[in-house]
Amino acid sequence: MSADTAGTAGRAGQPAGNAERRREQRGWYFYDFACSVYSTSVLTVFLGPYLTSVAKAAADADGFVYPLGIPVRAGSLFAYAVSVSIVVAVVVMPVVGAAADRTGRKKPLLAAAAYTGATATACMYLLDGHRYLLGAFLLIVANASISVSMALYNAYLPQIAAPDERDAVSSRGWAFGYTSGAFVLVLNLVLYTGHDSFGLSESEAVRICIASAGVWWGAFSLVPLRRLRDRRVAPGGAGAVGSGWRQLRATLRDMRRHPLTLSFLLAYLVYNDGIQTVISQASLYGSEELGLGQTTLITAVLLVQVLAVAGALGMGRLARVYGAKRTVLGSLAVWTLILASAYVLPAGAPVFFYALAAAIGLVLGGSQALSRSLFSHLVPKGKEAEYFSAYEMSDRGLSWLGPLVFGLGYQLTGSYRDAILSLVIFFALGSALLARVPVRAAVAAAGNPVPERI
Repeated sequence: MSADTAGTAGRAGQPAGNAERRREQRGWYFYDFACSVYSTSVLTVFLGPYLTSVAKAAADADGFVYPLGIPVRAGSLFAYAVSVSIVVAVVVMPVVGAAADRTGRKKPLLAAAAYTGATATACMYLLDGHRYLLGAFLLIVANASISVSMALYNAYLPQIAAPDERDAVSSRGWAFGYTSGAFVLVLNLVLYTGHDSFGLSESEAVRICIASAGVWWGAFSLVPLRRLRDRRVAPGGAGAVGSGWRQLRATLRDMRRHPLTLSFLLAYLVYNDGIQTVISQASLYGSEELGLGQTTLITAVLLVQVLAVAGALGMGRLARVYGAKRTVLGSLAVWTLILASAYVLPAGAPVFFYALAAAIGLVLGGSQALSRSLFSHLVPKGKEAEYFSAYEMSDRGLSWLGPLVFGLGYQLTGSYRDAILSLVIFFALGSALLARVPVRAAVAAAGNPVPERI
């Protein structure tokens, strides 16, 4: 991919002057603020149980629906749709990444991805009756769009933050997202619990909560689109479609000269798949397996959002004391305990579910934010954009496997408990792979200064 060149930035891809850098950082935080409401209200809370109920209403006597003639348990439809959306994102991301690097115009592409996803989310208001196929389609579009937009969004990090501030900047971005998620969930809770007083049915209240997340996403995306700036690139280069896949292959070949960086990517690919699957399937598990009501699920996810703000910032501080690698490894141990606890959680016991939600909140943001900043130290100078594109491909490239394993677990056993327990392997294997990566040596091998704590 072509190197970025910016008049005030000096070297390609490096942060600009302090005032301009702070301005871009503040704008960058707001994309998390905009799109996290989709991840929280739609993907984590409302859509899984609601789309499952729509599919069950359309199912035959054996509990199956037949999208494209394929027999699918109604309870597995949501997980399968999430899995398909990630495959779509993996196909699209190299094309978009190549276009961004070839033209230097990430911002219009970020806008296109953001507003495609926001529009699809707003259209979910139409999901009533037996429209499970429309729901699955809109979920695939919205989820693929947010994945593509996050690839472009994260690629700004090495451009707007110096090496010694990336842990803090990355953690603040996650904190902004959790703050907006918590605020909107409070509004959702008021609307859902008081839907009768607003003259709405329960279904209408849920659909308004889902659709409003799309409106929020679109409205607050205006802030980063005003603050972030494009970098000029040298003219030339192949077309986006061909060069996207060629560049990905070239980047992976180049990574063979940095095997420690590649080892970290493999570890991240595995454990992040577990994290993403827990996030997307937790509400479905709570409603279908534990028999918890929608109000309980909303308040539990609200608890996650509130604690995740403190957790993301707190784990950022822990990383300054113990290093990012040790802090992430500690969080993965907690994730494993969370899944084991979920397996034995009694049905109809919201107090225990709240305790589990609190544990998730304390490790959710920090484990992802520190992984992002840790990788930024392992990128060779001058190759920030292309390596972060590979990072995003690693982020999404196997993230279809967790939902697929979860969906197959339920399809084969009819038990969400067996499905949730199957995810332990992602955290156990990911921890083992990460523990083997000598990160200080990896930073030095990439040609970067080694921080005092990493």
